[in-house]
Parts: sequence; structure tokens; C-alpha cells
Amino acid sequence: MRVAGGIAVVLSLVGAASASLHPRSHESRDFFALHLDDATPPAHVARMLGARHEGQIGELRGHHTFSLPREQSSNFNVLLDDLKSRRKLRRRSGDGAASRSEDPLEGILWSQRLEPPRQRLQKRMPPPSKHTVERVSPRADLKALEQQSKMMSTLGITDPIFKNQWHLYNVLQPGHDLNVTGIWLEGITGHGVATAVVDDGLDMDSNDLKPNYFAQGSWDFNEHGPEPRPLLYDDKHGTRCSGEIAAAKNDVCGVGVAYDSKVSGIRILSKAIDDVDEAAAINFAFQDNDIYSCSWGPPDDGATMDAPGLLIKRAMVNGVQQGRGGKGSIFVFAAGNGAMFGDNCNFDGYTNSIYSVTVGAIDRQGNHPTYSESCSAQLVVAYSSGSGDAIHTTDVGADKCYSQHGGTSAAGPLAAGSIALALSARPELTWRDIQYLMIESAVPVKENDGSWVDLPSGKKFSHDWGFGKVDTYYLVHKAQTWDLVKPQAWFNSPWLRVHNNIPQGSQGLLSRYVVTDDHLKGANFGKLEHVTVTMNVNHTRRGDLSVELRSPKGIISHLSVARDSDNEKSGYVDWTFMSVAHWGESPVGEWTVIVKDSQVNEHTGVFIDWRLNLWGESVDGTNQPLHPLPEENDDDHPYEEAHVATTTVEPLPTKTATPTNPDDHHDRPVNQKPGEASETGFPAEELESTITATATSTASPTSTSASDHLSSYLPSFGASKRTQVWIYASLGMIIVFFIGLGVYFQLQRLKRRRTNPNDDYEFEMIEDEDEIHPMAGAAGRPQRRGGELYNAFAGESDEEIFSDDEEPYRDRLANIPEKDGEDDSPNDHLLSEKR
Repeated sequence: MRVAGGIAVVLSLVGAASASLHPRSHESRDFFALHLDDATPPAHVARMLGARHEGQIGELRGHHTFSLPREQSSNFNVLLDDLKSRRKLRRRSGDGAASRSEDPLEGILWSQRLEPPRQRLQKRMPPPSKHTVERVSPRADLKALEQQSKMMSTLGITDPIFKNQWHLYNVLQPGHDLNVTGIWLEGITGHGVATAVVDDGLDMDSNDLKPNYFAQGSWDFNEHGPEPRPLLYDDKHGTRCSGEIAAAKNDVCGVGVAYDSKVSGIRILSKAIDDVDEAAAINFAFQDNDIYSCSWGPPDDGATMDAPGLLIKRAMVNGVQQGRGGKGSIFVFAAGNGAMFGDNCNFDGYTNSIYSVTVGAIDRQGNHPTYSESCSAQLVVAYSSGSGDAIHTTDVGADKCYSQHGGTSAAGPLAAGSIALALSARPELTWRDIQYLMIESAVPVKENDGSWVDLPSGKKFSHDWGFGKVDTYYLVHKAQTWDLVKPQAWFNSPWLRVHNNIPQGSQGLLSRYVVTDDHLKGANFGKLEHVTVTMNVNHTRRGDLSVELRSPKGIISHLSVARDSDNEKSGYVDWTFMSVAHWGESPVGEWTVIVKDSQVNEHTGVFIDWRLNLWGESVDGTNQPLHPLPEENDDDHPYEEAHVATTTVEPLPTKTATPTNPDDHHDRPVNQKPGEASETGFPAEELESTITATATSTASPTSTSASDHLSSYLPSFGASKRTQVWIYASLGMIIVFFIGLGVYFQLQRLKRRRTNPNDDYEFEMIEDEDEIHPMAGAAGRPQRRGGELYNAFAGESDEEIFSDDEEPYRDRLANIPEKDGEDDSPNDHLLSEKR
């Protein structure tokens, strides 16, 4: 395919083969990944350590696998720990590497003991629907039918299921498709581009895939062989995804989005694999495979929080820096299918990577499917199953087709196919150019659903939809005239020490960091792209937490949301959240992170520390180095004391009439125009006046902010300040009431005695307990007992919870009413209505 293609393929095959010269028997041996400098031969290290060299790790230059018998590995672990400690000391002291004569193992730059293989990745199949969607049969648009027939005749498309491939040309709901046929008519069909489908295999004997199958870009990492042939009964997912991208134009099934492009199969999902195989897989033949389509990830169960290991992260960075001759491999990941379980794609370390094009789903009627996850890392959406239909594609078997492919698994490959067409038209595009183009060409949908925010860049963003749906025609035409971006620059804030308890209920713990022009100038930083926040939060129930990031312009990214099913006790440990919502915004000014625990219960937590990371385009591209490979987070890194405050935001009426539903299952940002309104709909200056912030700088982990409790001589009941005020106010009102009642009775008794001196009987009040009304607060509403919780889903049927017309993205726990039985809002009748 390219001049260097033959050499690259040979090297790739040799690398893959060398990694499997010896079967990795974790029962008898321990395995280690080492990064060696250029001057240190692996054979030398093996001799010094008495270890066996297993081979280079895929395309990761200088990274090698070594093994030792288990009975010998304990000493090796001690040695590697000692090397790590010495490297940390040298970095802190600023000393260079010691001479090799002093220590022959100083050439080991990084090391990691490898865990045995495990099955931690799952195919992103859509979960079973909670209710049946009635299949609608609208009449086909006559004009669309006529145009479809003419287009098929012009292009010579005779594939039997093409007319069912509505995602390519929709005659029932015109406009709800990828808008790709016009590109085909211009002669752009994917020639010269290869997409690797990293999955459970690819049926290279399928007559629909055989013409475009790219053997040199394929490998089976489950069976360690060159053919990624499906072997298990359910090894069908990869073949179906491959058909969406590159099914040939012939007389079998349908066609792919880029039907003249090549497709490779990289098989990793059919057996447990270790980090070495996964790292090698996502770099395999990366001079010839342009795009890596990945419709998988950690379980979408609303309880898992998992990320690729450091070795795999290094392989991803290696891919974007060295793949495609330095232009960068393009990684496309399906966003995830766990929305019905409260999941969010920012809990997945693959989809929230800055190196990924994260793709959610939209169905054929333009609705947001109930399975498709939302998050601040989502870039775009593409078509998939929902509203009674699915994606029609190739299946395993010589001439077999499939009509029920769906989930974000099917959305991702359609985006990958569209990218293949863009690369076919403009091969020099870098991985970051592709992300820019996906944003620039995306078409916003459902703009009145309340999920969209207007960005300072002039774009719109939604946590549900990203920047909008993929429009292939617009994408390719943009690509043809696109000015290539300059190399990537970055800015990292210091680690900001918080060490403060997280309040429960309506309060949140806030920490700020100010980015200055001097910071950006020193980092050669020009234009903002991705924003990541790395943080540590201890908590006894992770699912109670949610995190917001507010930019200097007031744009809010919901970095994490509360999850009902997440009972993990570890909180967030060195976790990096990502947002694309600030793309193109000026990063100068105050960035604010707010950690919330909206559930008032026995589970508590401490916000430990955080770090703001900005990624973008460099000012001077000729003087910009590549970003170093990822390192392990150093627990003893230097700190800067963070500005910390406890904030209470009083509820304010919004200036929009958009109804909200407190029973909704998702978190979402409120539609907000930059510089005009906050998340409440009011100007930021007005909102700021409603926030009570008590600054602390050196609070201990066990201390509580001054705003958390009233004066120390009053018991706190373990409640927030606001709750305590209600408690003491209610007690005071009760005491005043009974004192007044007693005075009234005494006056009445004296009056009767004066009127009838012989009438000296005692007045006795008798009331039925059921007729005694509860005490009312300042607003005339019944008071809630301390610690009483609101059931957000009480009285709601499964069909309402999992409806296709579910409300958009919102923080469900932040909208809990304060009082039970409260029904005094003029808009309460709107809360249970569907959009």
C-alpha cells in the first residue's frame, strides 16, 4: 500500500512472532515489561538478571518482555523497586543518569510486573430493551426513492440489502443517514486507506469482505497466529463491524461506508489477554493500518471504573506519535451502552482518552437511544439501533447478512468508515486534524432538548450528543481544504493539595486554579482542545460522588455523575477525567472543580488533590517536542496548596421555561450561553452573590469547613449547616407555640374566673391526634425529618424509566426536593411529562 509498506509489514510480523516464541505460562513464570534506553541491549539485561528475553512489545520501541521462574522473581521485584526509587531521587535532585560503569542496569528506564491475562474487555452489544418499541412503517418519500434508484444505477450498486441500509440512504426519514452517497458520486470511496477492526475476529472468507480483506494488517492475539478467523460460536461482532466499514460493492449483502477501502482483523476479545498483547494489538502494523475501530471496553454496568494499564497507554501515545509515518494512528471508540444503568463514558479510560474519537449513538428517527452513554468526552454520534430498526450489515458465513447489529458498537465503525473517506481524500491529515474535522462537520440534533450549550467558539456542545451527528459529505469536503494543525502543546498545573472533607447534601467542595497568559506562553500553548483533570478522592461509596469542571467563561463539564449501582469503596484513585466541551475556548482565567456528594447518608469522603491539564495547538510548531510517554503517578510529587471552599448554591428560578424532571435518570448541564448565564440561567455575577464560600488552605483531612456546622456549643446532629438551621428554627417555633398556648389558656382561665367566680373548673383541651397538623416552616410547608431520603423513582414504571423519550443529561441527585409531599410549584404538572 505504501513505499515502506513491505518492510513495515515484515517487521510487524517479526515483532508479533517474537513476542510469542515462548508461550507465556503464568503458572510457572513471572513476566515483566522493561523500557530500555537505546544503548542497552535486551540480551545484556537478560544476562545480568538471569532472565529470559521474550521479545519486543509490538511497535513500542525499547519496550521488551522478560520472564523468570516464579521462585526467582521475588529478588527481581526487589531490584526493580530499588531502581524505581533511585530514578525518583535522581529526578528530584536534577542529577543526570549515573554512568553505566557505576550501575550496569541504569539503562532500565521503566519497569512493570505484568498481571496474568484476564477477560476485562467486553463487546459493546446493546443491552436488552426494557420495553418493546412498536415498529413504525411510514411511507417512503417518493423523491428520495427516485434519487436512490438513480444513485444506485449511476454507481452500479446491486447489493441485495443495500435498500435496507437506511444508515447510508434513508428513504423513510430523509436526512437521517450519514449523507455519504454524494461523496461516492464524486469518486471518493476509500481507496488507499486501511481500517483495523480490533475485536473478536474477521471472516476473511466472507464474499462480502474477501475483496477488501487486508491480511498484512491482521493478527490473532488470542491464538497467536496471522489469521484472525472467528472460532467461537459468538465470534461475529468483528465481522459485522467490518461489514459496516468496508463491505465490497458486489452482489452480496450490502456495502460499507468506504466500500473500496481495506479492512484488517485484529482478534483480542475471544480469550483473556494480558497488557503485552493488548499494547501490541493497538499498534499492530501501524504504518499500514490507518484507523483502529474499537467497539469494546470495560463492562457498561454502571458500577465499573476501569482504564488501560500504563503499558497500553504508552502504546496509544506511541500510535499517535509514530503511526502512519508520524501523522498518527486514529483510534475510534464506541461510547458505551450503559446509559440505562446510569453509566457514563467518563468512567471508561479508553473513551475518555484525548487520543480517542468517542462515538455515541443516534437512531433512524433522530432520537437518543436509551442505551447510549453520555459524557463530557463524547465527540460525536453516528447512526445505530433504536426506534424499531438496527444496522444491516455482513455476518459470518460465505454469503450471510445480518439485520440486527446495534448499540454504540455499530455507531463507532460508521464513524471510522467516514474517517476512511476523509483520509482517502486527504491522506496527510493527522490524528488531531481528524478530531477537529469531526467537530467542525458535526450537525447538532434535537437542539431544543435542553442539553445543548453555546460555546465561546461559536459551536454547540451536548453531553448527550457531543458536537452532533456525523455528516460524511461535509466531513470529506472540509478535509479537502483543511489547514493542517500545528503540533500538540500542553500545560499541566501543579498538583493542588485539597485534603478536605466533602460535605453532603446541597453543598459541594470547590477548588480553583488560575491559568495566566504567562503559563501559556511558557508552554508554547496556542489554542485549547482537550481538558483533563486528574484527581484523588477517598470515599466509602464511589457512586455517591459527582464532579463538575467550570471554565473561566462559565462553561460546565460534568466530569462524573452519581451512579446508583457503584458501591466501590475506593473513590477516585489517580483517575483522569476528560472534556471536549471547552474546545476552542480561551483557557486564561479561573478553572473551578466542584466535588459533590448529594446523598445524605453514612458514606463520607475526602477530596485529596487534583491537577488541571490543558492540551492544544502549539504557537511555534517548529519548536515543539513530542509529549513524553506516560509515567506512573508519583505519590510524593510536590504540592501547591489549593484554594478550597465549601459552596452552597441556593435554588433560583430559571429564565427559561424548560421543564425539568427530578426523577430523570441522567445528569446533564443546563443550556447556557457563554458570558450570559450560569447553570441556573442567571448571569454569573448574580449567581456568585448566592454562593457562600469559606476559604480554607491547610485544613486537615479530618477537619470540617467552617461553613459546615453552627457554633460549637450547639449539637450538629451530623447534618449540614442549612439542615441545622431548619432543625433549630423548628424547635424554636414549637417552643414559642406551646409557651403562647399556655399563656392563652391562663388568660382564658382568669377571664372566666372574673366573669363567674363560682366557675373554677380546669379547662381541658381534647384533640384527635389525626387532626393535629404538622408544623410548617417559613414557606408554609411541612418539615422533613432529619436524615429522611427522597425516593427519586417512587411510583415510576420501568417503561417510564427506560423510555426512548427520556429527559436529557442532568445531575439527578442535585435535583432532589427538600420536602416530602411538596406540590406548590406552578410547573409541577410538567415534571412527569415526556418531551
